[in-house]
Amino acid sequence: MLSSAWLVPAGTVGGPASSFPFAFRDGLIWVSVRVPPARPPLNFLLDSGAGVSALSSAAARHLGISLTDSVLVHGVHTQSVGYWTTPLVATVGAVPLRQRFLVVDLEGFSRRCHCAVDGLLGADFFRHRVVQLDFEAEQVRLLARAAPTATRTVLPLASRNGALLLPIRVNGGRPQWARLDTGCASALEWVRDGPPPPGVVPRVSIGLAEITIPQTRSTVELGGALFEHVPTGLHAMRIFPGESGLLGSALLSRFTVTVDAPAGRLILDRRRPR
Repeated sequence: MLSSAWLVPAGTVGGPASSFPFAFRDGLIWVSVRVPPARPPLNFLLDSGAGVSALSSAAARHLGISLTDSVLVHGVHTQSVGYWTTPLVATVGAVPLRQRFLVVDLEGFSRRCHCAVDGLLGADFFRHRVVQLDFEAEQVRLLARAAPTATRTVLPLASRNGALLLPIRVNGGRPQWARLDTGCASALEWVRDGPPPPGVVPRVSIGLAEITIPQTRSTVELGGALFEHVPTGLHAMRIFPGESGLLGSALLSRFTVTVDAPAGRLILDRRRPR
């Protein structure tokens, strides 16, 4: 059930400028987006791992949206062709979205979810905002600004080639850049060093296409927060150039997450155990 109530957490300055509910299902963050003349609202994923916001091919056809330039779209070890829309006026909650969307085929994604994926709100949604994800209250809050406290973990957040990246340590190794990916339902997808260790099992990973990868468990350090036995997908090659992996919602959902892209930082506030 979607909750419409919110509380201002400690360390938040000025309260939320706006907020809207989400549903955390299938390990993914679902939000309702209105794109006139569509009724009812469309089902979007809040996907910080996507460089730009996208609209599914099926939704674009249903809405009769005009398409313009084509572009090559890179996914997890896949690529496809997408098309830009003309500028659209959409809303998520009371937040206006006036922009072009990239139209891509999301049918493979939809088949593995409880309902059709009509689109994605990508990293461009986060880039000029302070966005807080409260997984306990199932609320997205857009903050005027956020002040970290002594009880929070703060990591640097870099924006490179349209992606939001943070440094993490895996199995005691050196810090490496991983993509902040709320559109990844797993905890961690990582580039392995050498052959997969013994005892790994295959698992199907879903992005723009289905792929099967080895699965193991790792120790992951986020700033001063240490997590053991984290389920980890092992990739033989880099998913994206200059990046060592994806940090997904299965691990991020253990926190209240504040993505402060304008200040170049990620603030993680550990959720209280129930």
